[in-house]
Amino acid sequence: MPLPRKSPEERKAIVQAVQAKQRAADKRKAWMIYGTGGAVIASIIAGTSLVVVGEVQQREKATAEAARPVEGEKDFPGQSRNHTREPVNYPVNPPTGGDHAPVWTNCGIYTTPVEPTRAVHSLEHGAVWLTYRPELPKAQIAELTSLAGSQDYLLLSPVTDQTSPITITAWGKQLSVDNSNDKRLAQFINKYSQGPQTPEPGAPCTGGIQG
Repeated sequence: MPLPRKSPEERKAIVQAVQAKQRAADKRKAWMIYGTGGAVIASIIAGTSLVVVGEVQQREKATAEAARPVEGEKDFPGQSRNHTREPVNYPVNPPTGGDHAPVWTNCGIYTTPVEPTRAVHSLEHGAVWLTYRPELPKAQIAELTSLAGSQDYLLLSPVTDQTSPITITAWGKQLSVDNSNDKRLAQFINKYSQGPQTPEPGAPCTGGIQG
């Protein structure tokens, strides 16, 4: 027997039910695609935000650390900056500035004394000069060498007849300490390497003379 024909109302109801079922399936599919993708994106954004916030906090910490005064440092303001090829009689050893050679000493690690007038020129360019008495214990010299090795604008060298076991100098600034593990050494470097006291910030500490 032939099946009874459905009325127009019944056929319309069937079509609407099929369409509703299809829309529900499409919504579930979209949620799976976009909901999962959104969760991934949110996770990426959250991770990136943590990294950015961490970097900002590190910069702020470094800035705050650099702004703190270095306990025990001495100031030597108003120093001359003339170029000369003659020897200079500096009032302190190692010198903190003053007249100096026309060419600077390249920044780096030296195991023998460097020419003071050229080292002063390096200070003018924003270098920090870390010096020690030659008889300093080898373990402490190794620690100073490790500290200096990560710096671009730094000279490390022995200085004969300096008063303190270890001295660290920037243009117009100087600090003397007794031991290589003194935390003020790193603080001084962070504060004064290319610091605000630099007469010629950004000038090179390479392309000069070794020693």
